Amino acid sequence: MALPIVDEQSIEALDLPGRMLRWVVTKENINAQNCSMCVIEVQPGQTVKPAHSHPHGEEIIYLLSGSGRVWIEGEIGDVKQGCAVLFPQGKIHMLQNTSAEVMKVACFFAPSTSLDNYKFFDDIEFPA
Repeated sequence: MALPIVDEQSIEALDLPGRMLRWVVTKENINAQNCSMCVIEVQPGQTVKPAHSHPHGEEIIYLLSGSGRVWIEGEIGDVKQGCAVLFPQGKIHMLQNTSAEVMKVACFFAPSTSLDNYKFFDDIEFPA
């Protein structure tokens, strides 16, 4: 049996509004049963869009590089490399890169999720 190891660079990146996304840990690629994980890269000045929630689970993000702001249900907080943020189940949220470098973020989901399980809110913008 092969060990469940995935090289992030071996995963095709999805070009989504405000970020490039790679689903690194999924049931399909390493048979993860109860969680999933993606890595996103957000260019300087970009905001992950649209605002969204996860109706069926939680998300934790961990900033690997860069800095910026998170918006959760109308509250804004500053984040930087080394910060972890919990997006509680069902709470609408966004992430914005305010730094001059690429923001790289590891996103962990429980239970396992995919873009099909996101709820999008196109009418919400990140406040200035």
